Amino acid sequence: MMLYPPLSDLVQKVGSRYLLVNLIARRARDISGDAEENGIHLEKKPVSIAIDEVYTGKIKPVDSSY
Repeated sequence: MMLYPPLSDLVQKVGSRYLLVNLIARRARDISGDAEENGIHLEKKPVSIAIDEVYTGKIKPVDSSY
């Protein structure tokens, strides 16, 4: 089974697998919560939507260096 987009492409956009997982999980929770709050039926799963957003560059990690 092939994943699309490829994991290596997603990691390159974000910088690390750890950051990628956290970014996607946080965004998926936001998408799910917003959909539930507004009574919207999602055609795709929240994680798939979040992955697409990372791949297209719609969301990016924020540098939280102090």
